[in-house]
Amino acid sequence: MTKTVTEASSPAKKIITALKFSFFLGLGLLIIWLSLKDLTSEERVQILHSFRTANYYWVGLAVVLGIFSHILRSARWILFFEPLGFKPKLKTTFYAVMVGYFANMAFPRLGEVTRCGIMSKYEKVPFQKALGTVVTERAIDMLIFFLLFLLMFFTQLGTIKDYLDQNIYPKMVAKFGTLHYSRMIFLSLGGLALFIILLWFALRKKVLASKAFQKLKTLVIGFWEGLKSLSQVRKPGLFVFYSVMIWVLYFFMLYVIFFCFAETSGLGPGAGLSSLVLGSVGIMITPGGIGLYPAIVQETLLLYGIAKPTGLALGWIAWTAQTLMILVVGGVSLLLLSIKRSEDGKA
Repeated sequence: MTKTVTEASSPAKKIITALKFSFFLGLGLLIIWLSLKDLTSEERVQILHSFRTANYYWVGLAVVLGIFSHILRSARWILFFEPLGFKPKLKTTFYAVMVGYFANMAFPRLGEVTRCGIMSKYEKVPFQKALGTVVTERAIDMLIFFLLFLLMFFTQLGTIKDYLDQNIYPKMVAKFGTLHYSRMIFLSLGGLALFIILLWFALRKKVLASKAFQKLKTLVIGFWEGLKSLSQVRKPGLFVFYSVMIWVLYFFMLYVIFFCFAETSGLGPGAGLSSLVLGSVGIMITPGGIGLYPAIVQETLLLYGIAKPTGLALGWIAWTAQTLMILVVGGVSLLLLSIKRSEDGKA
């Protein structure tokens, strides 16, 4: 009976996964359409002009920086395996990481399973142990992302306030009167918090028993267990160095794209940090950030006085460079692994 249920649930899970992917891919395509549909003829011409006149030397540098960030990610991953008694080769680990990213372009979360499978096949690391290290790695990256978000918020608060005062507040006054937006936000958040508290007390038993809550609980426990497992890393200093440098390279991979255009070449690191953090949210939501990443980068650059056509062109160039790098390097890595497998089979 159990076997029948499992077999029946497996196709159902695949269908749900496919539907989720289709939904978020569709969301990305919808965002592309929304970001382009209201452009005037002049703005379309400006975007094409930006693509033609961009200095693509900086794009090449961004790709190189991206590859180095993935090499460091591979080196950091090896540190997770050492306490488990494994010392995988950096070359194989790098191939696994890149094939994982490559697989994620097709289906989100497939990459984690794929790269663990590669480590199991080529480095004899048990699949479940490899998967545990990936959970830990994800926990670390989420923690760093959260810290970067706080850094962005506190360092760029003045820029955000100036933008709201100049562009948003006058429109809100015209519609809602002179109540300042900060007070409106405070009242809105207070009302939302009160509503959530009342809803929690009314439905807490159903919420605690729901599948969604159980999944969230499992995710939080996995996140915490992943953080606790860091105590087993034998080279904590090197681990911290790799972790910091991965995100430093992520930052410069986007920031050097700013130098493609005269309009954005004068922007400071704050604009780069905001674009990195908020753009990363787009990558988390839609497959590979399609549609949403360029749109978020464009909207972020509006805060720094960059016109929509230039911001949109920059966002698309940055997204295309990252995506092509993953497709090319990931595809080559998959090919090299296939060749290695053939050679091992002959041997």
